[in-house]
Amino acid sequence: MIIIRTILISLIMLVSAPIWAHHYTFSIVPQQSASRLAKQWSPILKALSEETGHEFVFKTTSDIPTFEKNLAKGEYSFAYMNPYHFVVFNQSPGYQAVAKAKDKMIKGIIVVKKDSNITEVEQLNNSEMAFPAPASFAASILPQAYLNAANVNFTPKYVSSHDSVYLAIARGFFPAGGGVMRTFNAMPAEIKEQLNPIWTTKGYTPHAIAAHPSIDSKLREQVKDFFANLANTPEGKKVLEPLKIKAFMPAKNSDWDDVRALDIDLIQTK
Repeated sequence: MIIIRTILISLIMLVSAPIWAHHYTFSIVPQQSASRLAKQWSPILKALSEETGHEFVFKTTSDIPTFEKNLAKGEYSFAYMNPYHFVVFNQSPGYQAVAKAKDKMIKGIIVVKKDSNITEVEQLNNSEMAFPAPASFAASILPQAYLNAANVNFTPKYVSSHDSVYLAIARGFFPAGGGVMRTFNAMPAEIKEQLNPIWTTKGYTPHAIAAHPSIDSKLREQVKDFFANLANTPEGKKVLEPLKIKAFMPAKNSDWDDVRALDIDLIQTK
């Protein structure tokens, strides 16, 4: 009797489980820890799966350079990537723009510990500074370019994520580091309250949600419509809140021409 009941329960669970038409990977640039990213993005990908009838599987990597290598190989069906990543991987292997944050520009910041008495970037001369990764657009490339132009000598130390930068500064391992306002604002209050941004870059087109070139146009449009409409419902606003993004909007490849104009050449795709 117990065996029959177990079989029946298993059959019920099998029948009630969603049957997806296809499976697609959706990778997130590891600006933050994998656990934090999974918590932020899994509810969105669940809603996307239900909306399209296809399963979207959360992916990330332990560090940004590994994420870049996987993008270069075209390993992800969809990905959320920084502006410079999109410029590079739109060219090869050909990722296509789907969506971006609405009415928002990405801004890099230089952060110090509040009790450090550092108020100007010039005070960081001859110091070691924390950055997420060499090709982190707003958190590494832009601040470093400014420091170099200002003749501030510094040694970059790459610590794998934005979260790691903020934690390292709060713990006194580095006097300063690079980040972006969105990830800074998403930090737990007990960490954020110890830090102070002392410099901010100009704004650029923000991160891209992009589709692998093999994704057919119908599905790409479905995903584009989903993100464009996500903030139109209370449930959608709720799942967006942890990202510190109020809404997404449809995007086209040329939206990142402001980043292309910088002519950055840090990632080799071949």
